[in-house]
Amino acid sequence: MMNIRRSHERGHANHGWLDTHHTFSFANYYDPDQMGFRALRVINDDRVAGGQGFGTHPHRDMEIISYVVEGALEHKDSMGTGSVIRPGDVQRMRAGTGVTHSEYNHSSSDPVRFLQIWVTPDQSRLTPGYEQKFFGDERRGTLRLVASPDGADGSVQVHQNVRMYASLLQDGESVAHELAAHRHAWLQVVRGNVTVDGVELAEGDGASFSEVASVTIRSNGDSELIFFDLA
Repeated sequence: MMNIRRSHERGHANHGWLDTHHTFSFANYYDPDQMGFRALRVINDDRVAGGQGFGTHPHRDMEIISYVVEGALEHKDSMGTGSVIRPGDVQRMRAGTGVTHSEYNHSSSDPVRFLQIWVTPDQSRLTPGYEQKFFGDERRGTLRLVASPDGADGSVQVHQNVRMYASLLQDGESVAHELAAHRHAWLQVVRGNVTVDGVELAEGDGASFSEVASVTIRSNGDSELIFFDLA
């Protein structure tokens, strides 16, 4: 069974410096029917103007993944970590018992677009931690594992039974993923247009999958997507 979450159905807020879309309930956007999917709690598609960003703020008991689509995002946190996240990078911050951090557009003039993804951990009060890895062209023509509970294949490690894949596809390319029994999936179209089971999904669209054996995704033109295999 596939359930589609169209881009225009998401929550939206434009603060001038920040133009953001919320796949699931977040901040001032609340929909009791959109509180997440399995362990996925947040998928925010954020566009931040040059020289702007999120000041220091706290988190706890959450696995937070940042995935930059365009531009560069500067990150600093209370663990002493500082980095710049660019397209191809996947950053995981484990909030655990508590962490504060800030996120700013690294450029004073060019916008940055990134997805912020929250995954509910399988344990509370974990020790805070940070990990960032670059995948780049490894995502081309395939579903590249970028986050997993065991750090398999060089992916970043998340404290939850979820596997996150990223893919860059050209026109006509297809990728397929088999789901084990009692597993679920979420597909988020980051850029472009794809077809799944005869249904077209455009940029910003998402879809959940349950009680299916496999998911096949065909790209209509150049596209970028992220895919989650969930308990």
